[in-house]
Amino acid sequence: MTDTRIVLTTAGSPQEAEKIARALVERRLAACVNIIPQIQSVYRWKEKIEQETEWLLIIKTRLNIFDSVRDAIKELHSYDLPECVMLDVSDGSEAYLNWVSENTR
Repeated sequence: MTDTRIVLTTAGSPQEAEKIARALVERRLAACVNIIPQIQSVYRWKEKIEQETEWLLIIKTRLNIFDSVRDAIKELHSYDLPECVMLDVSDGSEAYLNWVSENTR
């Protein structure tokens, strides 16, 4: 088991995705953020089915700073209710996991 975690969020534009990604890396809350462009999201919001183009952010971070990552996403995001889910990383390349740890606070 490792303390490395993957956090997922989406953004409504490429500019917003880049703003969030850059801020997380600059604040050392993420070692890396991948931005996957133009995914289609279908969801229920205020009792209506919605479909939007979004940008998926895959955030590499650590368990002990997840609260700060979640707070930063909420601060930087334009959505009323931004997605923020954390996934466990059970194992991986030791060198990569060490790099994540070294590049986050």
